[in-house]
Amino acid sequence: MAQFPATVAAPGQDRTSDDRTMVLNMGPQHPSTHGVLRLVLEIDGETVVRLKPEIGYLHTGIEKTCEAKFYQQVVPLTDRIDYLCPMTNNLAYCLAVEKLLGLEIPPKAQWTRVLMNELTRINSHLVWLGTHAMDLGAMTVFLYCFREREDVLRFFEMVSGQRMMTSYFRIGGLALEPPLGFFEKVKKFADRFPGNVDEYEGLLTGNPIFVMRTKGVAHLSAADAIALGACGPTLRGSGVDIDLRRDAPYTGYENFKFNVPVRTEGDVFARYLCRVQELRESIGMVQQALAGMPEGPVKADAPKVVLPDREKMKTQMEALIYHFKIITEGFTVPAGEVYQAIESPRGEMGYYIVSDGTAKPYRVHMRGPSYANLQTLAKICEGQLLADVVAAIGSIDVVVGDIDR
Repeated sequence: MAQFPATVAAPGQDRTSDDRTMVLNMGPQHPSTHGVLRLVLEIDGETVVRLKPEIGYLHTGIEKTCEAKFYQQVVPLTDRIDYLCPMTNNLAYCLAVEKLLGLEIPPKAQWTRVLMNELTRINSHLVWLGTHAMDLGAMTVFLYCFREREDVLRFFEMVSGQRMMTSYFRIGGLALEPPLGFFEKVKKFADRFPGNVDEYEGLLTGNPIFVMRTKGVAHLSAADAIALGACGPTLRGSGVDIDLRRDAPYTGYENFKFNVPVRTEGDVFARYLCRVQELRESIGMVQQALAGMPEGPVKADAPKVVLPDREKMKTQMEALIYHFKIITEGFTVPAGEVYQAIESPRGEMGYYIVSDGTAKPYRVHMRGPSYANLQTLAKICEGQLLADVVAAIGSIDVVVGDIDR
């Protein structure tokens, strides 16, 4: 259990032994911690002197579980690392294994992956925006954001049969061809979504109460952001211009034009503006993906790795045999190690995989952006009011499943 000394001197001030601060427990069951995150705060009146996150209340052991599964069986586990961007985790893992296998993914599968990943980013940012606004007292924005999120979840259900834990990306491509009418429905959503973002900004960006609660609050300098390993909008909100989609493109992102929103203020408001602008950039990439979607297969030509189509299994004995062997025995992956990083809604999501040449990974480690960004919380909350801790937590957008693995 985290414990702080009873007497702590504020910067530039001497205290006597009679002066005492209070240690306050916040969570793990607390609505503003967005999961079972516990914070131990030392406060002097209403001012936060020190803060320490206590994690481990949602420990799943997913990394260890991966070692007991065939490579293809790990995909559903990756959904559950960060439940707001399951396809992002699917993609990072699949790309890492595909590197070890040397698979070439068909263009249509790559473009569809970009399309689904940007819809996933929109889904995640909508949950963040709605809950962050509600934490600060703006109830209407929550209802509006979840209205649009419901559309995105319906798209996920169309392609995978699931609203959240989709497991839609597979090693070698996609689980299934998108159904008839899918692209048309996404286009209708993409055409109207910029107007929805205007609605959100109309309610928040110029709202004097929201601005007062966010501007100049929980400041994080660029130097501190880099030193603490921050990533994603938390890093870009402090003026550091890094985005892996542009700087280390993967799965076809080099074919898309987009801007990377960056702010220099480093406060809660700056991080808010970065994510809102990312909503606009993401829907722009969705529109580009729809306009340029190539034709062709959605799975790599690798019969010993990729499950054959159901129709082939009905007429080809070889396809039936491969299906049986992959399901019951898995497929071997050449010995070696690989690290694959992608840009998730929260920042750099990386998968480090070690293969010993068998059908099961020797080691799988996830570099979670929430775990990295959580390290900034103690820094940005020092010297802030207790009420501002809620705004600070929301501004770094952590998902506790991404922290406890």
